[in-house]
Amino acid sequence: MITNQYPGKFIVLEGLDGSGQTTETNILANFLESKGKRVVRTKEPTIHSPAGKKIRKILDKQQSATPAELQKLFAKDRSVHLDQVIIPHLEKGDYVVSDRYFFSTFAFGAADGLDLAWLIEINDSFLFPDLTFFLNVRPEICLKRIIKRGEERTLFEKIEKLRLVYKNYLKITKRFKDAQVITVNGELEPASVFEEIKKYVEEHC
Repeated sequence: MITNQYPGKFIVLEGLDGSGQTTETNILANFLESKGKRVVRTKEPTIHSPAGKKIRKILDKQQSATPAELQKLFAKDRSVHLDQVIIPHLEKGDYVVSDRYFFSTFAFGAADGLDLAWLIEINDSFLFPDLTFFLNVRPEICLKRIIKRGEERTLFEKIEKLRLVYKNYLKITKRFKDAQVITVNGELEPASVFEEIKKYVEEHC
């Protein structure tokens, strides 16, 4: 994986569906903008690339794919995302704040029985974020949040799958703990969660 050598900063928020990563992405982006930073908010999978569009159909159960095929699509979508959005803005000195990145591939793909080493390998040529925050929220709480907001549950939002993904996230954060991958208690109120995030952002960015 490639270290960010661009003038901009690349920050990623990760977690189970329902962990609050979208909310915290927006709070962080607003905070950085209030400090006069140019900020680009983005997320994965994208909805613009052919691979991203196909991923959405698979997750919504409109199409089928093997776990390996799905993760290869994520890698293709990520490549386009980097080339067309992330890197061009980092080159300009912007802050790029992304809701999900390749840690989602590691956690969700391994939950589908894929080899973690292979998942890392197909993402090995991609840029490593300057900071990655894992919002640690137990699967049962995530599922309650998903049901409460009235959204139709996708492929990965069954409790058994969430538990597997959660275990994988915990393993991955330990594996990459020396690479600015930070675990945050996502079960607190959003403002309190952000206070923890802000501390690291102010220190490292």
